[in-house]
Amino acid sequence: MSNNLNVAIINEEVFMADDEFIVSKADLRGRLTYVNRTFMEMALLSEAQLLSKNHNIIRHPDMPKGVFNLLWQSIKKEQEFFGFIKNLRNDGRYYWVFANVTAEYDTKGKLMGFLSVRRKPPASAIATIIPLYQQMLQLERSASSAKISEQSSVEFLQQQCSQFNTDYQHFIIDLFNENNDGAKK
Repeated sequence: MSNNLNVAIINEEVFMADDEFIVSKADLRGRLTYVNRTFMEMALLSEAQLLSKNHNIIRHPDMPKGVFNLLWQSIKKEQEFFGFIKNLRNDGRYYWVFANVTAEYDTKGKLMGFLSVRRKPPASAIATIIPLYQQMLQLERSASSAKISEQSSVEFLQQQCSQFNTDYQHFIIDLFNENNDGAKK
């Protein structure tokens, strides 16, 4: 599989500390305009290697494109996005995050970009999401075109969520809260 960092994939997870937050800002095209130290440390990339690059530079090939389709749908509607994201490090290892992406506005109220804050996700939430993402990837890889692959992937995820009488955003937030609070699964 190819990846944006062009590194050999190593199936080894790196974990964020419980009190760490990855923070970044991106312009309307997804190009990074700010990254915090934790972002650089987790990605193993310098500020110079990240700024002005598209945020997808750290996208792990195990991530279904359908999730990012949902992210951009939310952003275009100027709504918050929550999701579990598997990111790639520059050494080929990976890390999971619980991401929150929100719109940023200038002083005149014009949309100017996006703020993303990520934190360590509960391991049990990731264990729940991995099989869903794997099924989404299978759908994407078997589709005849990129557009159909993302569409079928998103539809599959929405069908899975509808079985729980919820949508993706609420499913993700509930997964995070239930598993982070130690409540029932």
